[in-house]
Amino acid sequence: MFKYRVILIVTVLVASCSKTKQTQQINDNKAVKESIEVGYLNKSIQVYTTAEDTDLRLTPTGTLKFNPTEQPLETEVAIFVNTKKTFQKFLGIGGAITDASAEVFAKLSPDKQEELLQAYYSNNGINYNIIRTSIHSCDFSSKSHTYINEGDSELKTFSIEKDKEFRIPMIKRATSLIKDNLVFYASPWSPPAFMKTNKNMLQGGKLLPQYYQSWANYYVKFIKAYEKEGIPVWGVTIQNEPMAKQRWESCIYTAEEERDFLKNNLGPAFEKSGLGDKNIVVWDHNRDLISHRANTIFEDPEAAKYAWGIGFHWYETWTGGDPKYDNLKNIKASFPTKNLLFTEGCQEKFSAEHYFRWSNAERYGNSMINDFNSGTVGWTDWNILLDETGGPNHVQNLCFAPIHADTRTNELIYTPSYYYIGHFSKFIKPNATRVSTTTSRSTLESTSFINENKQMVTVVMNKTNTPITYKLLVDASEASLTIPAHAMQSLLY
Repeated sequence: MFKYRVILIVTVLVASCSKTKQTQQINDNKAVKESIEVGYLNKSIQVYTTAEDTDLRLTPTGTLKFNPTEQPLETEVAIFVNTKKTFQKFLGIGGAITDASAEVFAKLSPDKQEELLQAYYSNNGINYNIIRTSIHSCDFSSKSHTYINEGDSELKTFSIEKDKEFRIPMIKRATSLIKDNLVFYASPWSPPAFMKTNKNMLQGGKLLPQYYQSWANYYVKFIKAYEKEGIPVWGVTIQNEPMAKQRWESCIYTAEEERDFLKNNLGPAFEKSGLGDKNIVVWDHNRDLISHRANTIFEDPEAAKYAWGIGFHWYETWTGGDPKYDNLKNIKASFPTKNLLFTEGCQEKFSAEHYFRWSNAERYGNSMINDFNSGTVGWTDWNILLDETGGPNHVQNLCFAPIHADTRTNELIYTPSYYYIGHFSKFIKPNATRVSTTTSRSTLESTSFINENKQMVTVVMNKTNTPITYKLLVDASEASLTIPAHAMQSLLY
């Protein structure tokens, strides 16, 4: 009899516990449902707009409120944001301070120098926090140079004195504004000439095997020298554009050569020197061949353990094709623990007649939206400042920058690209999280991030010749907006 009582009591307790769990689950589901139903209802949206043929440049253009969602129609244009689906963390946005940028900067009056720094690195500007620079010279230098005497494989003459003239002072002023969110990294364009097969820093060539370790130690020397100057180094890329034989500083690595240099030389050199916390980025070239490089390096456990991620540029369109965003998605799906970082892009073939060509800005907008939607964590523009010639550049590879300085008149020229980049960098903060965002029509492109303070940022671009009225649907709330022709909007809510 006693045994049956125990069974009965246990059965009652189990049933009671099960009922309690069911009740809790029902309450939880109800709370979730109510949360979804409420969503952003009655919350405000702040709209910032930049548009061609207007005076709108990151300009506040209105505030509106969310309403309850209605079933969207096929005849309507819509953007769908699902805040329950989140992806990569945001590292930041920035650009390169090259020798060229620093030399042009030095020619500006003190007030114009301060204006430029505020425009890029302050809350009143567009809040850049990433800085890239070159390890010794690149094409955007007045001439080729290294940090050692030619033939010094032991690096006894290593000195960054050349960088102290223009480059380091500008970097220091920028980092003082960025403060704790700084991401500073460096890329080499070529080893010293004596270390290469062609005995020339220009025109490609390869790193000779007998200098692999000496070259790896060169990165270590660079990092320690810059950090001695008070510039904390986040990391390095192994080689700028390792599959391009250029008329400027360049060096070729096959995927296998880069893999072996990383696992046998550079990675161990960092660990041995106490720099194991520095981030190493592989590839640093276009999206076209990126999958082969990722497959070769990341499939090798001994190499992959040293690689933070893979960097890429946007110049694969030189062949006449479209940007290969699908390759980024494939890498993110194949190697989810490795990061994607946009390391360089600019509009080529400078002409002062095209400072305000709107398609330049739209190239930025298209790349940034699609790169982020493909899993990219950070985005680095090329030169932050160039002069009225698109240089200086010692091989006349002249390009556009978001801001140019006319050194003849001491004038800063803000191109549309500056404002398009700002629609992301001004509002999306480091450590934000990307949120699921899709569009119902190809005429609009969009991405969203949620900042740590829970503020949502949705960026929308219209590349067409006509204004577009669209619905923004966020969870169970919606709002109706119009974006002008050839325009970018940032929606804050």
